[in-house]
Parts: sequence; structure tokens; C-alpha cells
Amino acid sequence: MDDKTLTAVPVDGRRLAGIRPSARQLAWQQLEFYGFVHFGVTTMTDHEWGLGHEDPALFDPPEVDADQWVRALARAGMRAVILTAKHHDGFCLWPSAVTRHSVASSPWRNGRGDLVREVSEAAARHGLKFGVYLSPWDRTEPTYGSGKDYDDFYLAQLTELLTGYGPVFCVWLDGANGEGPNGRRQTYDWDRYYARVRELQPEAVISVCGPDVRWCGNEAGHTRPDEWSVVPRVLQDAERVSARSQQADDGTFARRVRSDEDDLGSREALAAYPDDLVWYPAEVNTSIRPGWFHHPAENGQVRSVDELFGIYLSSVGGNATFLLNVPPARDGRIHPNDVATLESLGRRIDDFHSRSVPVARSDENDFIVLDLGEHREVEAVVLGEDITQGQRVERVLVEGRRGGEWIVLGETGAVGYRRIVTFAAVTVDRVRITVTEARDTPVLSQTSVIGSGTARTGTRR
Repeated sequence: MDDKTLTAVPVDGRRLAGIRPSARQLAWQQLEFYGFVHFGVTTMTDHEWGLGHEDPALFDPPEVDADQWVRALARAGMRAVILTAKHHDGFCLWPSAVTRHSVASSPWRNGRGDLVREVSEAAARHGLKFGVYLSPWDRTEPTYGSGKDYDDFYLAQLTELLTGYGPVFCVWLDGANGEGPNGRRQTYDWDRYYARVRELQPEAVISVCGPDVRWCGNEAGHTRPDEWSVVPRVLQDAERVSARSQQADDGTFARRVRSDEDDLGSREALAAYPDDLVWYPAEVNTSIRPGWFHHPAENGQVRSVDELFGIYLSSVGGNATFLLNVPPARDGRIHPNDVATLESLGRRIDDFHSRSVPVARSDENDFIVLDLGEHREVEAVVLGEDITQGQRVERVLVEGRRGGEWIVLGETGAVGYRRIVTFAAVTVDRVRITVTEARDTPVLSQTSVIGSGTARTGTRR
């Protein structure tokens, strides 16, 4: 994003606050936490990436249970699911009319199966939104690398997915591309792809390699100190670059922390781009395991509940969303280790929010006071802006009153849709929130205090 030829000029805060989310971006942000499901022929071969042209006969999972998948995600607190309808190997989980490399050529369900339909219908039964990932890179399709002919092929598959399976909340794209300098290389016609999505599913966000939702910059679950939704428009083009996508068939990418720039949206960072800014919020994506597809050798490497809850606090609690991949095993079911972890994660999230302390809120000219009514031990404050009015808050001081004196509990920068400020448990009777820096008059729609406690161990309903 660095461009030394651009001249930095002062950025007007009110103009920044005037940049607002679209209706589709707002609906997406409100989902907060949702799941990714990677499953396909590479699940059967124990690879992350298929080579292309794998025999469809390999795909015959005996116990596919889409309801089990969706139940496991829902019990973790997720509100949507994105299915990898086709990965880089080109094998389609639906009977595509433009290729034979699909479930229709496999023995699964006697060649009459459609896993996209099964997952979309299971999602609807359990109240989750449904989305699709369609890899632009296809290692089987012969027209890949030809230019327009491949774009026509890709658009035909995109059309099938966006017209045959009900409402789609997200079309998730990445920039994985080609077989290198001596192999085929396709220049994707992103604008045509976007136009087709807008035509067929106008309420769907186009994520990562798209204009609606940006990648946080790594797949380890790492988050920036301050996540801004108003950023330079050039980031939309940067996300299309294939070099930023996974480059090797291994499980290390999901644990690698990379951040090209920690500051994407402060006034200082935006000073070089005074006239070309957009609302482009962040998604934090990672996998519950080292790899994106299930590998039996990783059954003992499922991330801990503590680690996943920490990512939830810093992503959903850091003005981003949390996309967690959960890959079913070769038999067609999510492994018990993953199911148990998701169940515990859901209880942890429920417990955290259930410990919200009743308060009496009073808004003063320069601060907000939350009266707890009595001395209570607390360990977090949850803040949220009304982002339909833009992202305005730049710095917040959180204090608590103990023994009649105010003490600092925490301080944070950008708030946005939600910011969770955690601190060592302390007993106070009031909490004071002071916005010390803002782009325009702050509009805090959420101010709550979380009491201290431990996660419950009972069964989650």
C-alpha cells in the first residue's frame, strides 16, 4: 500500500465517518462467527491440494451427514456455513452440467448425489445462512489458462451455484492461480465474476478476492491491534494478487502469522489516499486443525478451546468476523475431537455473554457511566458503534470506580462494530467510558460490562 509518489494531506474526520457499509456488508458483519467446510476428493487422498484429474471413483464417503456438520457448527455459536463446492483440483461437489469431473461420475449416492444441495438444505433446517467457495484455479479443466473460454466455463459453474440452491450470503474467492512459469496461467476476469454475483445474488457479499470483505492478511487467526473498516480502495486490488494465497500443499500456512501492515486505517495511514477510500471490513479466517482438509494424522492437533476463544475475542471483539474451518473426515462425518471442541467453544462463548452485568447507563457530554448498582468483580467491557453511522471512535479509555476512586481498566483504539476490552478481574461499582479521540460525534450503540467467572460445563441447548 506504500506509494512514495503520493502526497500526505490532512484527513477530515467527518468525511471518514461519512463512509458507510452497504446493506449486504452490514448483514454480513452481524453474523459475527461462521464456518468453512473443506471436503472433497482430496479428503479421500489425504492431500491439501489435489493434482487434478483424480479418479472420481475415489469419492465415496459412506456416512456423509450434512446435518451433523451443521449441528456441530451451530452448537459452537456459528450463524452461517461456507462450503468448498470446488477446490483447486476441479472436482465438483454438485453435478455440474459443464464438466464430468464431479460427484455425478462418482459411486457416491450411485452418481445421483449433490452435496451442495445437502449442505444448503441442512443449513436452512438449522437456521444457518449458506455460502459457497468456488476455486478460480482448476487443475482439471482443459480450458484453464485460455482466457475468455475459461472465464465462460467458470461463470457457468458460478451460475449453477447461484441459481440452484436458494439464497447465498457469501461467495468466497481466493487468488490461487496457475501452475507456475512453465505451466498454464489464467488471468481471471474478476469484474465479470463480480457482475454475475451481483446479478444473481445481490445480497451476497463477495469476500477476500472481492469488493465487500477483505482478508485480515494471514490464516493463523492473528488480528491487528486496531482493525479499521475504512481503508484505501487499492486494498481491493491487492487482495486479487495470487502471491498472497497459499502456495504449497502443506499444513503450515494455517499457523503462519503475516501482516503486511498493522495499520491500514488510521488518519496517518489514510493521509496519502485522501480521495479514494472505501468501506472494506476484515474477516479473520483460520482452521480448527493445521490443514484445511481433514488428515487422520492431525486428529490430535485440534486447536484448544482456549486458543479458539482467544481468536473469537480478538476477531469478533476486534471489528472483524471469524471464519473457522472445520473439515469432515473421509467417512463423511466431522471427527469427534472437532465436535467436542466446538461444543465446548459454544459453551464458552455463551458463558461469556451470559455474564453481562445489568447496568444503569448515563450519557454525559464527554463520557458514559455504567452504574453496576453494587460492587461487582468484572473482567471485560464490550463496546459497539452504530456502524450505519460509520466508524467514528479512534481511542477509548475504560475506567472503574473502586473505593470511590477511578482506576484505569483498559484503553483501546478503533471500536467499530464491536470491541471487547479485557482486563484482570477487578471489583468496582461503576465503569466509565471516555472517548478521547473520534472522527465525528461518537454513536456507541453497545456498552456492556462482563462479570468474572469460569465457563460452565453443562450441556449447551
